[in-house]
Amino acid sequence: MIAISVLYPKTATSKFDTAYYHDSHMKLVDARWSHMGLHGSRVMHGVPGPDGGAPTYAVITILEFESMVAFGKAAEAHGAEIMGDIANFTDVSPILQFNEIAV
Repeated sequence: MIAISVLYPKTATSKFDTAYYHDSHMKLVDARWSHMGLHGSRVMHGVPGPDGGAPTYAVITILEFESMVAFGKAAEAHGAEIMGDIANFTDVSPILQFNEIAV
């Protein structure tokens, strides 16, 4: 199993439509990739820390795939559509990090 972290930076001027993200974008991701090795996803919203400081990321989403090969095939098949939808909910570019699930 692998986990792909999709991190959306938060800046003083960045915008993020959480309703669209949950109601449309994540449903699109699930519809296109759930039969291609996507085992699950988790969406986390950044909140201020104990000191009141702003979070670094507005949203972090974790996508769990059965393998890097499965993700590669899913991205090849539907990546352009999914990445093209990003402009509908945010004005920032996401950062992707690929992770091996160890525990």
